[in-house]
Amino acid sequence: MPRPATAAFNIAQLERILQGRRTDLNKLERQRSELQRKLDGVERQIMKLQGSLRGRRGGGGRARNEQSLVETIEAVMRRSGKPMRVGEIVEAAEAGGYRSSSANFRGIVNQTLIKERKRFGAVERGLYQLKGGGGAAKGTKKEATAA
Repeated sequence: MPRPATAAFNIAQLERILQGRRTDLNKLERQRSELQRKLDGVERQIMKLQGSLRGRRGGGGRARNEQSLVETIEAVMRRSGKPMRVGEIVEAAEAGGYRSSSANFRGIVNQTLIKERKRFGAVERGLYQLKGGGGAAKGTKKEATAA
């Protein structure tokens, strides 16, 4: 809306212009409130049906999986039968249907491998295998990388 040249108006006319703008502003604020209320209702319906609002305001919810991350990593490594790099484990877990809303899922997998020392052993930096007969037998670094 173009601005009127205010020098040509008297005080009463300027007050009418301001009052008109305040009225328009109030109308738009009420309209925005009504639309926000409707949007909140739609988001609640989505939440009921889907369980999360991924990518919406308020952040995403926690992804739910049938198996824990530790169980998933163990299953992936059992299927592989050989030492695996963190990136390979991440790809295999995601391909197997594991869902994560983490922006850094690879870091989470890496932390889990380090924390679960009873189940997983580091063959070398970034290369892990199952302990206790789950994966390849423990050997030298060269044997593990050749596998």
